Amino acid sequence: MPYFDAASAAPLHPVARQALLASLDEGWADPARLYREGRRARLLLDAAREAAAEAVGCRPDELVFTPSGTRAVHDGLAGALAGRRRTGRHLVVSAVEHSSVLASAAALEAAGGSFTEVPVDRAGRVAPGTYAAALRPDTALAALQSANHEVGTEQPVAEVAEECRAAGVPLLVDAAQSLAWGPVASGWSLLAASAHKWGGPSGVGLLAVRKGTRFAFQGPADERESGRAPGFPDLPAIVAAAASLRAVRQEAAEEGARLRALVERIRERVPALVPDVEVVGDPVRRLPHLVTFSCLYVDGETLLHALDRAGFSVSSGSSCTSGTLAPSHVLQAMGVLSEGNVRVSLPAGTAEEDVERFLDLLPGVVASVRQQLGAPAAPEPAPRTATGAGLVVDSLGKRCPVPVIDLARSIGDVPVGGLVTVLSDDEAARLDIPAWCDMREQEYVGERPAERGTAYVVRRRT
Repeated sequence: MPYFDAASAAPLHPVARQALLASLDEGWADPARLYREGRRARLLLDAAREAAAEAVGCRPDELVFTPSGTRAVHDGLAGALAGRRRTGRHLVVSAVEHSSVLASAAALEAAGGSFTEVPVDRAGRVAPGTYAAALRPDTALAALQSANHEVGTEQPVAEVAEECRAAGVPLLVDAAQSLAWGPVASGWSLLAASAHKWGGPSGVGLLAVRKGTRFAFQGPADERESGRAPGFPDLPAIVAAAASLRAVRQEAAEEGARLRALVERIRERVPALVPDVEVVGDPVRRLPHLVTFSCLYVDGETLLHALDRAGFSVSSGSSCTSGTLAPSHVLQAMGVLSEGNVRVSLPAGTAEEDVERFLDLLPGVVASVRQQLGAPAAPEPAPRTATGAGLVVDSLGKRCPVPVIDLARSIGDVPVGGLVTVLSDDEAARLDIPAWCDMREQEYVGERPAERGTAYVVRRRT
């Protein structure tokens, strides 16, 4: 069964498996002890740290291993903010950061601090100068991912790092998605990553803090990992993580080029094979293995289940796959279509035949889901009322993508220049109705509060 969700967790790399099994026999003792078994464990830990530091581009004594990538992000942000508390308690982040960063920002705000979200364009990229404009005299820290986890867009880390350096503000980079493909551009002060993203075992993260960066670990003092990652280390997992990172980096140029060609094939052929599809993310400055697209008139959860039954494991940022009314914060920030959202992230070694089979199968799966939902025409139209201002369509209580389907069914019932107002209490409609208008060359007039939910107003242009 083809697994196309490496951005969530990459399959265990063969080198990681070998290193894990070998270190289970050699690395079980306490590396802080001076007897023979402890010294042997310490040698393994030091070697793993040196290998990871070489891949990151830092000194070994600047890098510590943590129990996860999320913990590395949380500890990195908290420690850097605490280290610069005399400067202030303001944090700058992009609107498309991983939830671990945004959760830390929310915790800072709840504790009396503040944060600013820097907007992104429709490709999911921050523009030059936007971080510089967001920095304030009381800004203690800025954070920016190296590449987005949902759409693959690479961020201008070097440019943002220079803006932060000029203002005297350290920059934390979340490199979880990109570290397997190469070192992060220079200029960062802190860096976090997660081993299961590059084919290492889960439960291992890393945090690098450059010398000279003010940092105060938050939590009870501990003598391990320079006081920055308390607790007995999972040495076999750490050794496997470092060994696999070195291995994937040696393979990155060749495998990245091969996967980029496969992803480019998906990017080009999906819109040609499936009507009403929006491919999102930067088409050039992106990770080599990841592509995301959204399909009009499709329930994301149903689509993913259908692809799973057909033998393909993919993921989605659609709200209907998460059990919430709100779509992915990344897609929201980009202002792109969220319904029927599919993220394909190819693991190393993906066969060309599997990609071709996916492309052959996808049109039929999408058509089947659309047929189940009665899109874009259905025998029973949504309740609607003619008014002097046009047509009012009642989609209250309906989940995505039904409000958009109701709009598509109704737009032809008003003359050119006429208005259709869609009543919806699904938060995804706030994103998907304007996106539909953009794709269909209709005019999105705006929204207003309604007695229940929100009224979204569309003017027919074609």
